[in-house]
Amino acid sequence: MEERKACWGARDEFWQCLDSHGDDAAECEKLRRAFESRCPQQWVKHFDKRRDFLKYKKKLETEGFHPPQAAGKS
Repeated sequence: MEERKACWGARDEFWQCLDSHGDDAAECEKLRRAFESRCPQQWVKHFDKRRDFLKYKKKLETEGFHPPQAAGKS
């Protein structure tokens, strides 16, 4: 249970850094390494995908769905 709390805390700190720096990963490299060292690799992959999904979901909610333009329509 303590390991999970440490992992989630490191994830939250890393995500806060990304939010405050406009997703500039270079600014948050130290926190990324801490996140990766405190979490199992499978969890890191899951949380990365989760963040991408949450950002996409928020974009859909604020901007709505816009289908991609089909290339080469005749």
